[in-house]
Amino acid sequence: MESCRLRPMRLRSDCLVIGSGIAGLSFALERADSGTVTVVTKKATAESATNYAQGGIAAVMAPEDSFEAHVADTLRAGAGLCDPAVVRFVVERGPPAIERLIELGVRFDRHETCATDYDLGREGGHTQRRVLHAADFTGQEIERVLVERCEAHPNIRILANHMAVDLVTSRKLGVDGPLRMAGAYVLDEARGEVGVVEAPVALLAAGGCGKVYLYTSNPDIASGDGIAMAYRAGATIENMEFIQFHPTCLYHPEARSFLISEALRGEGATLRTAAGEAFMARHDPRGDLAPRDVVARSIDHELKRSGDDCVFLDCTHLDPAFLRRRFPNIHERCLGLGIDLTKQPIPVVPAAHYCCGGVATNLDGETDVANLFAAGEVACTGLHGANRLASNSLLEGVVFAQAAARCVRERTDLPDLPAIPDWDSGDASDPSEAILVNANWGEIRQLMWNYVGIVRSDKRLARAARRIQLLQDEIRQYYWDFRLTPDLVELRNLATVADLIITAASRRRESRGLHQNLDHPETDAEARPTRLRALS
Repeated sequence: MESCRLRPMRLRSDCLVIGSGIAGLSFALERADSGTVTVVTKKATAESATNYAQGGIAAVMAPEDSFEAHVADTLRAGAGLCDPAVVRFVVERGPPAIERLIELGVRFDRHETCATDYDLGREGGHTQRRVLHAADFTGQEIERVLVERCEAHPNIRILANHMAVDLVTSRKLGVDGPLRMAGAYVLDEARGEVGVVEAPVALLAAGGCGKVYLYTSNPDIASGDGIAMAYRAGATIENMEFIQFHPTCLYHPEARSFLISEALRGEGATLRTAAGEAFMARHDPRGDLAPRDVVARSIDHELKRSGDDCVFLDCTHLDPAFLRRRFPNIHERCLGLGIDLTKQPIPVVPAAHYCCGGVATNLDGETDVANLFAAGEVACTGLHGANRLASNSLLEGVVFAQAAARCVRERTDLPDLPAIPDWDSGDASDPSEAILVNANWGEIRQLMWNYVGIVRSDKRLARAARRIQLLQDEIRQYYWDFRLTPDLVELRNLATVADLIITAASRRRESRGLHQNLDHPETDAEARPTRLRALS
């Protein structure tokens, strides 16, 4: 009964962080020495896309490498849409960011023959070895250290199993003037109650939106929550048409969302058709080390040509002992499914992996909502352009988290805003038909895979636009009629993000990077971003 419900949570903090990956936790640690930080994360603290990152983090750490080379590789992969100033900003801050992670306790692999040097890997699109790693579970090692540090810090409060529902801005509080951050409504998943976290500054670090597609390498949490909330709050969303499909996800009925790291190709693994033919050389002169967009499209082309279900990544010509030592996680996972990668090729297919667009930010990581920052996959900083260079994502997350923390430390003129009112459920009742949520979720993912995938067309995009509009109408009604559950909040966000991707893809009348349209195969001479903002 209503009278028996506990009073919803109400907290106040100097900073609110939404998300607990490398960007969110790095910001929390940098900020907590001069203020209180509340971290909201919808599952366990360590459950983040960072935790699943296998390959590593790219930075110029070898004497034969250079900032110029890393900048050039990033710009080349980004297909003309990167912001050169941002690329240089991130690349030049790469080594200090790595040193900060090492200072916190992250253990990157050292070279076998020289313990003072790091064992640097190479991945597609890189002209040098510059990828630091911890075997093939780099993200897990980084996440381990950051979680331990944050949990031990007296100024950091972590709300696990809590889900941000909506950001609250000055406009929602009826305050005139510039759009400013005030806090967020947060769902306590265990109690089913929506509470309030008031904070004059917030960092969105909620990750990407891979679950908008039927096949993805992403964990279940990647439902585009941060992008959808920022859009509803009035922030500009940029370049959502550029969804990176990782070329090599394990193809096996028992292998759910398991990534086969690009670092295997960096060490010499070869992509082959089911007939055993190596095919990448005929698609790109860089062969198996071409950037991800090229490799994913090439695999897609080969599968459509042959009618096969998958292609194969062949490592059998490489030293077995090296493979077991360098890729223990992948080796063990494949072995558990009956695939010995030292003796037989690995079946792989492309799957949605990374959103190169997101919430538009400046070099401080700030959005066009004052005091709302964004870092990591949720953000569109200008680094990735039309296609992300492998292993630049973890680097971007930590560099912009540090930049945002520096900016916030220097900001002393934060305005006082009225208190955020309690969440009003109105006449909403407890949800009675979860099947409706599941059915809509499944339909969104299927239509995005069918119509807004690796290769697109005007007709496919028009079909997707019509269907997503109908689904959003259904979801909107269901959202306001029933009490909130995590599944319902995620469904609402997923539909919003799907609509943003479809709208952005429909507006780009060319093919560039990750966006390939059969009706517009040429690339325009001038690269322009796609910017979307909610009508207010």
